[in-house]
Amino acid sequence: MTRTAKRPPRITSFDVAEAAGVSQSTVSRALAGDPSISEPTRLRVAEAARKLNYQVDENAARLRRGRTGTLAIVLICRPGQDRKDINPFYYSLLGSACAAASARGYEVLVSFQDGPDNFWGHYQERRKADGLIVIGTTSNAAAWDYFGQLPEGTHWVCWGAPRDDFAWVRSDNLSGATLATRHMLVRDYTRIVCIGSLTSPQRQFIERYEGYAQAMDNAGLEPRLEHIESGLPREEQGRRAAARLVESGAAFDGIFAVCDEMALGALKELTARGVRVPEDVGVVGFDGIRAGAWSSPPLTTIEPDFQTAGTLLVDRLLAMINGEEGSARRVPVRLVVRGSTRA
Repeated sequence: MTRTAKRPPRITSFDVAEAAGVSQSTVSRALAGDPSISEPTRLRVAEAARKLNYQVDENAARLRRGRTGTLAIVLICRPGQDRKDINPFYYSLLGSACAAASARGYEVLVSFQDGPDNFWGHYQERRKADGLIVIGTTSNAAAWDYFGQLPEGTHWVCWGAPRDDFAWVRSDNLSGATLATRHMLVRDYTRIVCIGSLTSPQRQFIERYEGYAQAMDNAGLEPRLEHIESGLPREEQGRRAAARLVESGAAFDGIFAVCDEMALGALKELTARGVRVPEDVGVVGFDGIRAGAWSSPPLTTIEPDFQTAGTLLVDRLLAMINGEEGSARRVPVRLVVRGSTRA
């Protein structure tokens, strides 16, 4: 017969207290960094805990302080959207926010929500999380209405908000669009069209058009907007916009699309119609999604600093949790030059 090995007894704070010659409450306060505990006592308790290999129950300690040590992240989808069809940009943002939370010692709960049947943001009230980050498409108005009506005192920040009165973090859309347009201008693209919308609830689309228009005006050129059709997948919107441009007969030699998925749709349509990219038409997108690196030709894009984006979202939320007044922040962007524009 084989004997089952006995587990070593679980070391508790009472064992540490006995070894250090102090009370159990002193052990708890000393290991929590309570300034009322003298330095010699703190060192004696820490040494006893080390010798006994005592591990502090972080979850219990946090709950005693009224904290869970967890942050919630909700990814808003379009109603009924298959999760595999979500814009890859949001997955990159989700990953960077999770990494930033982990670096600050927080665990993360992630939820995908798309309609009234699964809207839920009461993590803080139910003591499941200390605060909430909301990321996602602005087009789901019902979702933003729901989160905008969370009880007063709920700590939450967002990316993609349709309103400025929410606590938001966004890309530097204006500067990024200006950078994209100037990049094409210096490569002798002069009849540049913006594929986007001024009526979309996506505030970043409007800001990106404004950056494009400003760069065109400064160059003494006429801005031109090719409106997308609402309610369609982004790639299809870009494809149809490019088709209309070609069929209109109006001369153009550049496309700045307000997001990468539209740019990729436009790129596919131009290629299918025999339009040479980048020789005849240059194409630039915005978002820096990975798919752009593998298109044919690879897509020139404006890429936000995803690591900074995740850090700003988490830090702004933690500031709110700690009772500090955070401010709206813009994430820096950079130009990634690939084969869809002239060298």
